Amino acid sequence: MPYHAPLADYALLLTHVLGYGRVAATPRFTEAGADTATAVLAEAGRLAETVLAPLNRMGDKQGARLENGIVRTPPGFAEGYRAIADGGWVGMAAAPDNGGMGLPMTLATAVNEMMSGACLALQINPLLTQGQIEALEHHGSDAIRATYLPKLTSGAWGGTMNLTEPQAGSDVGALRTRAEPRGDGSYAITGQKIYISWGDSDFMPNVCHLVLARLPDGAPGSAGISLFLVPKFIPDAAGNPGPRNSLSVVGLEHKLGLHGSPTCVMQYDGAQGWLVGEPHKGLAAMFTMMNNARLGVAVQGVGIAEAAFQHALAYAEGRVQGRTPTGRAPITDHADVRRMLARMRAQVFSSRAISLSCAVAIDMARATDAPEWHARAALLTPIAKAYGTDTGNEVAHLGIQIHGGMGVIEDTGAAQFARDVRVTTIYEGTNGIQAMDLVARKMADGGGAAMTLLDEVQAGAEAARATHPDLAGDVWQAAEGLRDATDALLQQDLTDRFAGAAPYLRAFALVLGADAHLRAAHATGGARSALARVAIRRLLPEHTALLAEAREGAAQLYALSPEDLAA
Repeated sequence: MPYHAPLADYALLLTHVLGYGRVAATPRFTEAGADTATAVLAEAGRLAETVLAPLNRMGDKQGARLENGIVRTPPGFAEGYRAIADGGWVGMAAAPDNGGMGLPMTLATAVNEMMSGACLALQINPLLTQGQIEALEHHGSDAIRATYLPKLTSGAWGGTMNLTEPQAGSDVGALRTRAEPRGDGSYAITGQKIYISWGDSDFMPNVCHLVLARLPDGAPGSAGISLFLVPKFIPDAAGNPGPRNSLSVVGLEHKLGLHGSPTCVMQYDGAQGWLVGEPHKGLAAMFTMMNNARLGVAVQGVGIAEAAFQHALAYAEGRVQGRTPTGRAPITDHADVRRMLARMRAQVFSSRAISLSCAVAIDMARATDAPEWHARAALLTPIAKAYGTDTGNEVAHLGIQIHGGMGVIEDTGAAQFARDVRVTTIYEGTNGIQAMDLVARKMADGGGAAMTLLDEVQAGAEAARATHPDLAGDVWQAAEGLRDATDALLQQDLTDRFAGAAPYLRAFALVLGADAHLRAAHATGGARSALARVAIRRLLPEHTALLAEAREGAAQLYALSPEDLAA
């Protein structure tokens, strides 16, 4: 399926909407200015269009399979991965000391989006490795960093994260995997993990697993969990793969989508592993990887949304059916089809802007260590993850609708987008968990970070009043309504907050998306006004109903009896 990198959107967002120049102005990222950003994104776009996109349908049709304990990947995936690794894309944001490019997370996020839109099943592999690199940079011992980071950064080895067990889903504290000291500074890891994306492959000499397990003296629940690095092959003194470790893939999950990505059931039978971070503090260390992955998953949703939109638009432009105001013409002339295409395009731009804004905040936090940037990044992470993946699902399903009956025929490829993106709202913390995180941990500052962001939205609206007075007024007023709802939310107890968390997050995202559209229209002298009107006049009004639901609390939900729910 053809895919075209959205380079024009990146240029507009980075230059005129998100203030990427602030990132390039810091000493840490001084070599990542506009020219570098343009060159990096253009080259990544070429890779996505010409190397990765042709693999997408093959990966879905052939799928990964397990043969005699060996994971076999679809044709072309090995070559596609090698192109990613050889281009330095795995370690583009990693530290130069370990062979990385040291580029901003903003550029890495855009690259990850393009690769996701081209072939999500393969892109998951380097994304997980990137998260492991960050976790080891922050929490690994000197010996672990020296042995593993150069290999992971170059893409020679891959990394995974092992959290979930059959009885322990989002409640990670219920895990049963155990770690016993071996007496030599390492540990014997025993247990089973499920849903392990890219737990193995046939094109990589070593796979390194970050595994959550409990030490003998670990307390019950999440407070007693530790994190261990468990390689498939134990490195020798020279850092090369040595003897095979006591771990294996005992099955592959049969999934709705992402057939090209092997999702493994991993068995650890006294496998040798090494502690990462402090004992009993494993969840905190793992969250370093998970937070990295949450932004990565956000743009997986955005990438699929972009690809699904492009696919639907191409179909609609070539499909002639019925009579339109201009006569017999492509279905793009039908008002309802145009409504769907406009909504898709507006949502993609909004979710892309939010995700890249989060990445900019991460870069500024790293470059300046300013508390306000750390707070901004933390606030935007759950919004980006939830809205980005919701957008992926919604746009993919609209794409099927535009195809009509052909949308459910697998040969057109429209259904694959919906199948592949569906899981993104679930993994790395369900979107409900993201919403609860937003209204609890991310509001622990009394809503300070949220209010500061709303101040900026309203300042942007004021600046746009001269060119777009009607749209600016709508955005300003929506931000004020969100401010009032935030104040009300802060007066609620956590159960009431959680009952309205998902609509509150969605409303926040709609306001931020409208802000990005308004800034784009203002910066381009009106060239983006038509799309901004769709976002602000058609999408943004939904925030009113969402905030009304967010204020309702939990009482009526818990008033429902089993009989009420049983219909």
